[in-house]
Amino acid sequence: MTVREVHEQLSQRKAIGYTTVLKLMQIMVDKGLLRRDETERAHVYSPKIPRQKTRQRLIDDLLERAFDGSAKQLVMQALTSHKTSQEELDEIRKLIDDHIRGAK
Repeated sequence: MTVREVHEQLSQRKAIGYTTVLKLMQIMVDKGLLRRDETERAHVYSPKIPRQKTRQRLIDDLLERAFDGSAKQLVMQALTSHKTSQEELDEIRKLIDDHIRGAK
C-alpha cells in the first residue's frame, strides 16, 4: 500500500496526520518491518515479515516491558480490560487445554 492508502484506512478509525503515518512507515522500513518499492512515483510499502511473526515480536516485547515476563499478568489484564464473550472464553480454555496436552 502507499502511505496515502494506509493513511485513509487509519483515518477511518482515528484522526491521524498524513506525515505521522509517513514517518512511522519510514521507521518501520528502517527497523526491517516493511520494504519500500521506489520504482513508482508513489512508493509502495509491503510487509517484510509475516503478520504472525510481527505479532509474536510485539507480544514478546509487551510481555517483557509491561508485565515483567508474566503471561498470567498479561492475560488477566486483557480479560479485565475488555468485555470477553463466552465464545472467546471457550476458545481461550481450549487453547490452554491444547497447550497443556502438548507440553506433556
